[in-house]
Amino acid sequence: MIVLRLNHYGADMSEAAEEPAVLYEKNGHVVTITYNRPHRLNALNGAMRDGLNDAWLKFRDDEEAWVAIMTGAGKAFCAGADLRDGKGATGTFAGTFWEKPTINSFESGLELFKPVIAAVNGPCVGYGLTGVSFADFVIASDRATFSYPEVRIGIPTIVGSIRLPRRLAWADAMELLLIGEPVDAERAKEMGLVWKVVDHDTLIDEANILAARLVASAPLASRVVKEVATRTADMGWIEAVRFGETMRLVAGQTDDATEGRQSFAEKRTPEWKGR
Repeated sequence: MIVLRLNHYGADMSEAAEEPAVLYEKNGHVVTITYNRPHRLNALNGAMRDGLNDAWLKFRDDEEAWVAIMTGAGKAFCAGADLRDGKGATGTFAGTFWEKPTINSFESGLELFKPVIAAVNGPCVGYGLTGVSFADFVIASDRATFSYPEVRIGIPTIVGSIRLPRRLAWADAMELLLIGEPVDAERAKEMGLVWKVVDHDTLIDEANILAARLVASAPLASRVVKEVATRTADMGWIEAVRFGETMRLVAGQTDDATEGRQSFAEKRTPEWKGR
């Protein structure tokens, strides 16, 4: 097991050096990324933003990292932006005022086709909820709540407004976006935002059980499936099928595809290499 403590260039120096804003733990092929400012309910500031960006890029680029679990330390998953120390919470942007790119983080739509599990341990607010909306599986503690309170303080939610209607029924998305009140885990499950509600004390165990099931699948085939599902949502039928079949041909040339066929013929468990 490898544990890295990501605190971008030693930022957030007002907080203990022993407690970086983001924890990155790798156990086999499973990575756990933890929001780690529990004294501020894991609200995002510049140090946490830099740490999260580093963590997601590290996960994306590591060929031995196949599945990620995202969670929060302490009582909250993420309380959104830190209103007392929010400078840099949205990240830094190159370019001019108009041309600045806005996809600069996992929460803003970083292309990532490895499976992601959100293990929501408590209040999940604003940026936290936007991040969760990009997870493939959301497992919620029975203590979790979900909210976009921005409209209650006169601020529009942008990425959430784009993302939620693509994931939920319209009225359910608008309940979160326009009313601004928190919903509990059971209501979030009813909406389709949450996949499974579990007892708080079993949350991380449940996430790791699911991660173990996911890593039993061929990692490249899994990424192809997720990418095809993602990209074809905006394609016509013929274009979608052609794209999918092209991806199938590419994946079929990999060592894992050969291993899958051989292990099936030999009636043994496949040994995936991710190549």
